[in-house]
Amino acid sequence: MKSIPEHLRATIGQRVDLIDTPALVLDLDAMERNIQRMADFARKHQVRWRPHAKMHKSAEIALLLEKAGAHGHCVQKVAEAEALAAAGVDDLYISNEVLAAGKLLRAARLAAQLVARGGRLAIAVDSEEGVARLAEAMRVAGSDAGIDVFVEIDVGQGRCGVPPGPEAVALARAVAAQPRLHFAGLQAYHGRAQHLRTATERRDAIARVVQAAADTRALIEAAGLPVPLITGSGTGTLVHEAASGIYGELQAGSFLYMDADYAANEREPAQPAFEHALFVKTQVISARATHAVCDAGHKSHAVDSGLPTVHGLPPERALRYASCSDEHGVLTAEGSKARLPALGRMLWLVPGHCDPTVNLHDYLIGVRGGLAHGVVDRIIRVDARGALT
Repeated sequence: MKSIPEHLRATIGQRVDLIDTPALVLDLDAMERNIQRMADFARKHQVRWRPHAKMHKSAEIALLLEKAGAHGHCVQKVAEAEALAAAGVDDLYISNEVLAAGKLLRAARLAAQLVARGGRLAIAVDSEEGVARLAEAMRVAGSDAGIDVFVEIDVGQGRCGVPPGPEAVALARAVAAQPRLHFAGLQAYHGRAQHLRTATERRDAIARVVQAAADTRALIEAAGLPVPLITGSGTGTLVHEAASGIYGELQAGSFLYMDADYAANEREPAQPAFEHALFVKTQVISARATHAVCDAGHKSHAVDSGLPTVHGLPPERALRYASCSDEHGVLTAEGSKARLPALGRMLWLVPGHCDPTVNLHDYLIGVRGGLAHGVVDRIIRVDARGALT
């Protein structure tokens, strides 16, 4: 485990205005409120929540979520699972397909390690070839305790997953036929639906997802196989999966930090009021009559889902992050009463997409007391940064 650099450790106890820039800052108070809202929501709807660690990539955060009631964690890569397991996380689900022999062998060995300490590893499949390769890896590793396997169905994303229906039944049978593989249920996640802007669009999309998942479950059960769990969902649609009556587990992850892209969604009354907790602190390093330039470009925050927004601490409410390059962000003023920030001014940005933004940083600076007058409470490792295999 890498040690926290001394210059970061020295910031603990300092005021937020002394944090050097650019820096990824986590409002711990806001994050904890988001955790409580999610825990309350899951309890109310009597569903498990297995937050997606591909967003935060931190063992410290994962263990904090477990204390609040999270039922394990999702990851997308074997390396993410290894990084979190090495730091004490015991219940992990690789909600993605893995086909390479070397990676499958690593997963098989990790499954045995987790079972030995009272934990569990699960993985998704969407092909009989994938099932056969996983079974062989488990045999080679001598992992007699087995691994939980979810059959992924394509419910509208157009990415991984077998079509709902007979192909999913055949794949579930293939899993159940392998002695070291335990058929655990269905993975049914519609990623694109998370970012449909209107509540009606999201509701209608998930209604189709629910129907496809329910029909597939019925076919598998008719074939003589129990379907223990349907898992999926995300921050943008969790109200619908939770109310569906068929989802037993929610995989939402972005609720923890939120981002500018999710903030653009029309909110639904039943949705928990998650708030922004993740920010990029930046400083104005150049000022002109028409624009200002800050020191946070796309090496500091991801722009795949759009540019960041300027967090609305007065007097920044009318500022727009207009464009960026590697190390620079160009700011413009919007409206007749708006004014550009002065040279040296510190600003707070809300990233467009929290997941890849976190993956750009080794550490998060956790603060308490807010962005205006708070202090640095602790430094949080991004344990699985760069864990891509």
